[in-house]
This record gives sequence, structure tokens and C-alpha cells, in this order.
Amino acid sequence: MLDSVHVKYLAVNSVDLKWGLAVNSVGYQDILPGCAYPPKEHPERYLFTYGRGRVLSEYQLLYITKGGGLFSSEATGRDKDTRISAGDMFLLFPGVWHTYRPFEESGWKEHWVGFTGEFMDKLVRNGFFSKEKPVLKVGIHSEITDLYTKAINIASSQESGFQQALYGIVSHILSLTYYYDKNHPYIESDISDRINSAKIIISDKFVTITPKDVAEAVCMSYSNFRKIFKEYTGFSPAQYIQDVKINKAKELLTNTGMTVKEIALTLGYENNDYFFTAFRKKEACTPQDYRLFTQGEKRKETEQ
Repeated sequence: MLDSVHVKYLAVNSVDLKWGLAVNSVGYQDILPGCAYPPKEHPERYLFTYGRGRVLSEYQLLYITKGGGLFSSEATGRDKDTRISAGDMFLLFPGVWHTYRPFEESGWKEHWVGFTGEFMDKLVRNGFFSKEKPVLKVGIHSEITDLYTKAINIASSQESGFQQALYGIVSHILSLTYYYDKNHPYIESDISDRINSAKIIISDKFVTITPKDVAEAVCMSYSNFRKIFKEYTGFSPAQYIQDVKINKAKELLTNTGMTVKEIALTLGYENNDYFFTAFRKKEACTPQDYRLFTQGEKRKETEQ
């Protein structure tokens, strides 16, 4: 039997979809060891057997917070079972065959939300989520389960504008899912601490420090540091240092009377032309134009 279950199925209209995302279903259920799965209480279009699987016309994001089981999909191989543990999420894609079940000996607790819309389609097109990587390593976070619970409560009341409120919750869940999954490889090691230390070192010494200096300071080989730093931050160490310098330049241009040449020298740019080029590449305007713009005297070139 089910220890607990709370499920809400929602009607979606064309106006809801104009917002960018609409929720079709949201709920949670605690499947006790030895129970049949899936439960028979769900609408026929959602029912399936593990052997036959199913294909949905919507996305579903399932979060397992207790127990474990198996998952497979057409995109990763019908005969390839992926083990699911507490703290894992798996994303179901519209039009893609999939199947999953809890282990009979453990059962599992699942939270899920089903949704459609251009917002999610765009995230998939841009590579943030992929049907070839449907299982996401998130970990156990009460902030995520709280968001699922909030979505259930809003779906239950169905007050005016509830679909738009659900859009905000689902986008928040997706953002946290992406964030925690991306950082998961580093959490169980000291890599996260080392990269965060590197960022602090750069912030303190960006004028004179080099990427190799930073790698040495955090006790990593330069090649390994450069690779991991980019995976972790999205920037190469050199790009990150450059970004910190340009942000400091913007602060000085806005809040001081220093000349552009003085600012360039202060930030370690021995060649004023190089500073000019680096600044314009990032900000799409010259340092002087940025100063005038932030002081309300001139619009940036990109706005003219």
C-alpha cells in the first residue's frame, strides 16, 4: 500500500501556454517496500508497467528522496538500466520512451511535476538539459522538496493566475537541479574548496597574479587547475582574471576621477591600448564612453 500520496492533475489552456510553461500534474508518493508500482490511482495516460514502459507528451521531473530503483529510456538504451538513489532526479522528455520502478525491497519516495511549454523547449535546445543525460545528481535538499510542496498547494487551490505562479516554482526547481547537478562532481572532494579559494585569491591579487600563480597557491598542477576551473566557473582562469579587472575598471570609471590611463596602470595594464581593446570587447563601448554613460552624460554606443 501507499504510505502517503498527494497528486494533482491540471487542465491547461492556450492562454496558460502563452506564459511559456504550464503544469499538467504535480505530486508526491511514498511507495513502501513490496508495493505494486505504479499505483492504480493515476489516470490511464500515466499508467505503465516496467516491462512495457510508456511515452508521454510532456516533460516530467522526478525527485527521489528515499529508497532507490531503476530507470531506462530510449535515448540511453532500452536494455540499459540506470540505478537511481536517494538524491537523484530524472527528467522525462516528451516523445521519448522510458520506464522506471523502485526496488521491491526498499520502495522509494518520489516528488514529480509534469509540464509543457516553450520555456523548457528552449532550455533543451540550448543544451542545459539533454535526453541523453536524463539522470541528474542533485543530493537531498529540503529547499527543493519545499518547492514541490508549494506547487502542490498552489495547484490544489487553483486561484486566479495559479499557472503563472507554478511557472515560477518549476523554473526555480529546474535552476536548482541544474546548479546542484553541475557542482555534484566537486562536492564530495576538496575541489570545490580549492576553486572557491582560487576565486578569492584572484579577487585579492588580480592586478599582478597569473593563472599559474593561482594554480600553485591552491596546490594543483596548472593543466588540471585550468581544466577544472573552467568546468566549475564557465571561465578559463585567464578569462576570469580579465573579467575581475574589467569589473574593477568599471567601478573606478564610475566612482573616481582617475584618468583612463591611470586606471589602466592601476589594474596592471602596461599597454593602454590593450586595456582599451579588452574593455571594449567586453562592454561594447570605450572606457571613456562608459564613464560618461554611468554619470548620465552620454548613452553607450550600443544604445545609439
